[in-house]
Amino acid sequence: MSERKYFGTDGIRGLVGEHPITPEFALKLGYAAGKVLSRQGTHKILIGKDTRISGYMLESALEAGLSAAGINIELMGPMPTPAVAYLTRTFRAEAGIVISASHNPYHDNGIKFFSTDGEKLPDEIELAIEAELDKPMAGINSEHLGKARRLDDAAGRYIEFCKSSFPSQLSLKGLRMVVDCANGATYHIAPEVFRELGADVVTIGTNPDGFNINAGFGATDTKALAAKVKEVRADFGIALDGDGDRLMMVDHNGKLVDGDQLIFILASFWQSQGLLSGGVVGTLMSNFGMEVAFKEMGIAFERAKVGDRYVLEKLKANGWNLGGESSGHIISLNHTTTGDGIIAALQVLHALVVTGKPLAELAAQMPKYPQKLINVRYQKGQDPVTHADVEQAVADAEAELANTGRVLLRKSGTEPVVRVMVEGAESGQVDRLARAIADVVTRVAQ
Repeated sequence: MSERKYFGTDGIRGLVGEHPITPEFALKLGYAAGKVLSRQGTHKILIGKDTRISGYMLESALEAGLSAAGINIELMGPMPTPAVAYLTRTFRAEAGIVISASHNPYHDNGIKFFSTDGEKLPDEIELAIEAELDKPMAGINSEHLGKARRLDDAAGRYIEFCKSSFPSQLSLKGLRMVVDCANGATYHIAPEVFRELGADVVTIGTNPDGFNINAGFGATDTKALAAKVKEVRADFGIALDGDGDRLMMVDHNGKLVDGDQLIFILASFWQSQGLLSGGVVGTLMSNFGMEVAFKEMGIAFERAKVGDRYVLEKLKANGWNLGGESSGHIISLNHTTTGDGIIAALQVLHALVVTGKPLAELAAQMPKYPQKLINVRYQKGQDPVTHADVEQAVADAEAELANTGRVLLRKSGTEPVVRVMVEGAESGQVDRLARAIADVVTRVAQ
């Protein structure tokens, strides 16, 4: 397959004002995407965004480029990434575009696409768009230009879709929760979903100003959520990230319940209800304790590369319906086609309501193994992971751990860093082995 110039595993992302996150590039990207995607028929593309100040600029540039390619545009304004995926399917659009850098700070932004099926664009379409980007923009006759209109009922449609994933005979009445929207795209949606299902909802992170997205709030920083849960004596807290595709929770004591634990809760509950199809897909970073617990429960478990697109690929290949990442990307194929923080939260709440057990008790059923992660920088052009001394250090550590843990060495996809990770049942041993391997990587990388 050809090497991509712009598209990564999650669209095109970078610092605003630096190539490729500039209005000029967005204009050309809109035109190129329009030319490629218009070959499919409906000539309609949806655009949603998160709450970053740069969203206005990029949205306008994309709109102009798409219009110049003869595409009609439906503008949704601030809208969670999974909502764009859902509405793209609902409207049978050529594609959906999300302007977001997810959990990153406001000075970053990105552009990602969903296919007409609400999934990531196929590789061949991304490559075709990149090939079109290398060509000059050409004008078309005025009668063929695309029109843009505001889709006013997008939020309401998505709220109803989310609610439909929660059993109609059940209610959240009697549950008090804190919902943290990270000052991002779910600020006007998530609280309404839970309120309309009967919950007593306290909100934080619901006052976006263009600059405060993910800053001290949301799935990547749950300290404010934990403090608020204890302050208002809530049953639990829900944290979403800036574009709404990640979920973290905290229990009534303010203790974090991460993506692995949430996936475990869902898998256990779904198994008891006959809802689990096959097994569960995690990633290379999923906690070893989850793998051990699933083995004891007779639930098949496989690891994909890090990235929700790889989790989805493996789920579809296996015909399974549950997977995700420690970071809180949770994919429930029973309900939708992509990671969705609100829908994942509703499935966890389904388990809480039916079992009558608090979140802390359900989370504690998964043994969470100590994990040590050390980042080691290396010179570009080197590959310390394949060095004989490093391979020997890894083999020695694995021999000592036997079947009670694991070792993972992974090169970062964005910087010259080797991530050294060791997991095991005993934290002292885990720390010692991780440092020993990191020392060898440091020595050979000099």
